[in-house]
Parts: sequence; structure tokens; C-alpha cells
Amino acid sequence: MQVHLKKYILPLKHTFSISRESHDFQDTMIASLTLNGKTGYGEATSNPYYKITTQTMMDEINAISSEIEQFDFTKPEIFHAFLVSKGLSNFAICALDLAAHDLYGKLLGKPLYEIWGTSIENYPTTNYTIGIAAIDVMLAKMQEMPWPIYKIKLGTSDDVAIVRELRKHTDAIFRIDANCAWTATETIHNAPLLKELGVEFLEQPLKADDWSGMEEVMHHSILPVIADESCIIESDVEKCALHFSGINIKLTKCGGLTPALRMIKKGKELGLSVMVGCMTESTVGISAIAQLIPQLDYVDMDGALLLRSDIATGVHIEPDGKVIFPKLTGSGVQLLD
Repeated sequence: MQVHLKKYILPLKHTFSISRESHDFQDTMIASLTLNGKTGYGEATSNPYYKITTQTMMDEINAISSEIEQFDFTKPEIFHAFLVSKGLSNFAICALDLAAHDLYGKLLGKPLYEIWGTSIENYPTTNYTIGIAAIDVMLAKMQEMPWPIYKIKLGTSDDVAIVRELRKHTDAIFRIDANCAWTATETIHNAPLLKELGVEFLEQPLKADDWSGMEEVMHHSILPVIADESCIIESDVEKCALHFSGINIKLTKCGGLTPALRMIKKGKELGLSVMVGCMTESTVGISAIAQLIPQLDYVDMDGALLLRSDIATGVHIEPDGKVIFPKLTGSGVQLLD
């Protein structure tokens, strides 16, 4: 099995800001695995919050590239266990795991959702993310991309006022993501005000390790609260069940589709709402996420929609949120260059 890595710098349509950072470009690494004339593609983006760069991921994988090439590939789950045993970061494992799943589907001649026994007749609509900016800029982004569901990034001193102003211009569902910027008191205070403004749920309002604060929020918030930074790996799901209404699984954080499938199953067993989110990936990563949508309550897979130019073809999202799955198997991905 041949392995190939390539770094890309993805240009964003607009400056993207959340409570802790802003950027105009997204660094990403594409991993490809080739076997028997078929090539599978996977992706993992860099992330300063988790101290991950494309170079660190490439160094990790290159260090074991000969072992990967000698690996007797049969199923993605077995390959994933091998990668875990080598001590790679979850981000690096994610890129290879996504490539392995895409390759597996292409070798079998089936899309992943079909291999998993799910149907794409019904699935949740992805939200479209509006990053923190001046209100007129946020409004312009909404007008540029009319959408049925918006995720609004917050974490300012005027968060409720921002939502109140945005609400004047759309009837779309709002979801709020404060990216750890609020306290428990702020969250409990803001929740009823935001519910009146058509907010569906709050995502990670408190710092990732503020479990006592989240317990207070769970007892007093009128809105559901979804874990993101507090839900990284499989073992976090059970802990989140005591402090959140649902979980947002990120493939890069947990290590790919293999653990994500187990996290989805565990979350449902525990009565949690289950969401999968993106990290501003190209169509490579988004197409992998899309394979999971029949199993989800919510999805945030707008990463490729935020790009000025893409690097791949695959799953396509229409302006009304409808997902068009390609005829190609696996994740349906092909690189453009």
C-alpha cells in the first residue's frame, strides 16, 4: 500500500473569527493511500488550539511510512488500531483513517454509507457558520449565503445584541457557538433571551474543563447545550452525558471515522443528541463527514462552503442544504490536481 502526503493552504472567502482566534487561510494535509489501482483520500487540518501543524502530522506519518506501506490492509478498523499502536496524534490518524475508509469503499465498489447499512433518504441539514465580526459584516455574509440554519460564533461583550440584530434579517434557525468564552452565569442568563430569538441550542459555552460550571448550566439552562471542546475522544462521551444534552464529534480530534462511528453509537445509547462538525476542511474531509449524516441529529459540514477555492470534488451541498452524493464509491473524493 502506497502512502502519499501533501500540504495545502486553503484560502477562505472571508476572515474567519471565533472567540480565541482569526484567520484568512487554513493549512491542511491530504493523505492518500493506494492499493490495487484504487486511491483513497483523507484530510486533517492544522489547529493552534490543539498545537497541531501540517508539518508535525507529516513528520509523524513519514516516520512510519515504511510500516504503512508494508501493512496488509483488509479493513479500516484494523488499520486504525495499528496507527493507534504507533502513537500518532489523532489528527494524523484521522487523515490516514479517512483515506483508508475511502480506499476500502472504492475497493468494494460501494459508498461508505451503504457499507454501514444506512440510507441517504433522510439526513439533517448542515448549518452555515457566521464568524465573529462587525454586525454589518456578519449580515453581509448571511445575505451572501441565504441558508436555513446558521451557526453564529459568539464570545463578545454584546452577544445577545448581535443575535437580536441578525434576527431582524432572517427567519433561519440559529445555533450559537461561544467556543468556551462564557461563564455558567452568562450562559444561564443568555439562554432564555436567545431562545426567544429563535436559537435552537448552545454549543460549548464554557471552558472545556469547567465540569462544575456545566453541571450548573445543565440544571438551569432553558436551551440544550452541545459539547465540543469537552468531547474529544471516545472516553469523553460518557462524561459528557452527565453535563451536556448532546455531543459534537470532530473527526480530526477523535482520530477519524473509526472512533466517530463508535462515539455516535455510544452517544445514542446514553440518550445524547449527536452532531458531527468540521474544522474548515476541503471537500476531502467534508465528503467523509457526509457519509455519516444518516446517523446524526445535527451536522456542521460547511467547511468547503467557506473556501474561496477547493482542492477536490466529492460530496456537494446545494444552496438549500441538499446534499448531492457523487457516483464515485468510498467517500466519493477525487483531487483536482
